[in-house]
Amino acid sequence: MSVLIVEDEPLIRLVVFEAIESAGFRAYATANADAAIRIIERQRDIRLVFTDINMLGSMDGIRLAHCVRDRWPLVQFILTSGRWEYGEAELPRGSVFVGKPYSPEQIVRKIEKMSGATA
Repeated sequence: MSVLIVEDEPLIRLVVFEAIESAGFRAYATANADAAIRIIERQRDIRLVFTDINMLGSMDGIRLAHCVRDRWPLVQFILTSGRWEYGEAELPRGSVFVGKPYSPEQIVRKIEKMSGATA
């Protein structure tokens, strides 16, 4: 399974990327939603998007998740934020929310659980 990380903080993006790849998953990473859409269009093996909710660009993580869900309904989502300003109803069905701060290992465990098996 491949995972796309969408995080505008470069250090966080790198740490999570390395943890996901070390766990045996293929990972892609980008800083914003527009680039994320372009990656998903090219990389048809992406099955999970891990995205920050609050980020710069044309859309936040929630809008990205809904946009991706509309076009690729099998893609799953883990959304994160240090400021929870949203209700569960705003997240795509089946999404998981993880508050910041989190450990990279916590994210890997969520991905393993959502994928149905360890990498």
